[in-house]
Amino acid sequence: MKLLKRDSLHRGGFSGLRETRLIVDNKVGGQNDTWNGLGSFIYLADARFLPKGETGMHPHKELDVITVMLEGRVKHKGSLENGKSMQANQVQAQRAGGEGFRHNEINPDHIENRMLQIWALPETVGEPASYKFYELNKNQMVRVYGGNKSQKLTLDSHTIIEVGLLSKNKHVTQEGEFIAYITGGEGILNGVKVKDGDLIRDENLAFTVLSDQVHLSLIYVNKVN
Repeated sequence: MKLLKRDSLHRGGFSGLRETRLIVDNKVGGQNDTWNGLGSFIYLADARFLPKGETGMHPHKELDVITVMLEGRVKHKGSLENGKSMQANQVQAQRAGGEGFRHNEINPDHIENRMLQIWALPETVGEPASYKFYELNKNQMVRVYGGNKSQKLTLDSHTIIEVGLLSKNKHVTQEGEFIAYITGGEGILNGVKVKDGDLIRDENLAFTVLSDQVHLSLIYVNKVN
């Protein structure tokens, strides 16, 4: 097992956003203190907007951007789903594709919020821009990214991203290589106690929740999807 603790890393950011980057793949300029991703997954940041903070309008192209809201709210402005709002335990996935999109994420409140920003590279270039939205269900791992091209529930990829809002004693397993990020609580993962801000890379996940509630973000590759 490899373990990376968020609080051991530099906290940076831009505009009204403060973030700790844990995954910055070498494909996008990663440094020695961050990890490479897995499959098409290339970036993970644990971020907070300052009160009334925002990123400012900016473009993306040939990139899939997944946002997991953990605390507070964010208002989404841009060329996809302009005006959409998100709150805790909701997830949005945006595919820039060859068409590209522009967006600005805004904290509408007077308190900080918290979210995970996850990036993946699309497996097919030149795709049209698209948008997906998900609600997390208690004690269920919800697939928010990845799957074959024949389905329309998620953006297609062999790289799978699942997010779970899990209660005490809930047990989750997954075979093969994985990367997992723990937020908002603690548990036992492959025999090791882990907590909020811990990033884990290992084989064959076995995770049991110890606290009242945990967010588990799980990334793995499905070679046959």
